Amino acid sequence: MSVAAERFPLSRCAIDLRDYDAPDCLIYGIGNVGRQDDGLGWAFIDWLENNHLCTRGERLRHYQLHLEDADLIHRKRRVLFVDATKAADVPDFQLEEVHPRMDFSFTSHAISVPAILATARQCFGQAPTTHLLTIRGYAWALQLGLTPGAKRNLEAATAYLASLSFQNHSSGVRSR
Repeated sequence: MSVAAERFPLSRCAIDLRDYDAPDCLIYGIGNVGRQDDGLGWAFIDWLENNHLCTRGERLRHYQLHLEDADLIHRKRRVLFVDATKAADVPDFQLEEVHPRMDFSFTSHAISVPAILATARQCFGQAPTTHLLTIRGYAWALQLGLTPGAKRNLEAATAYLASLSFQNHSSGVRSR
């Protein structure tokens, strides 16, 4: 059994961060550092930068998704969206593959990742392989800084991804 499988639930999908270290890949942090745990998406991008990971891939921070992001992502081969979640059924973080699906969120300021993918496919004829990393947050007040619980959850998510990348690196196996 792998180190990652021993330490983390098997229900999470696995990605290798090295697969995002290319100019045709995007890691998109969603959030607002001025609203406590809503800054988790940006904090993940900070972690990548501080550890010199995915340096050839595009890294982006935005407050929210926009319909225009369909134009941005359709040119990419692989995209990882990172966002905070309030969902109580997410104990620390969740990593999942996302598929295009149109929903009514495209009419609001809270457009979903599946709706962005569906728009990319509808308007441009293609959508990238996409994953969504959601990290559990607890507080959303107008205040700088993550809560201790959100920091622990970010550390759990980054440890999980680092263990997968290290494990795959040492065995010579790359995910696709």
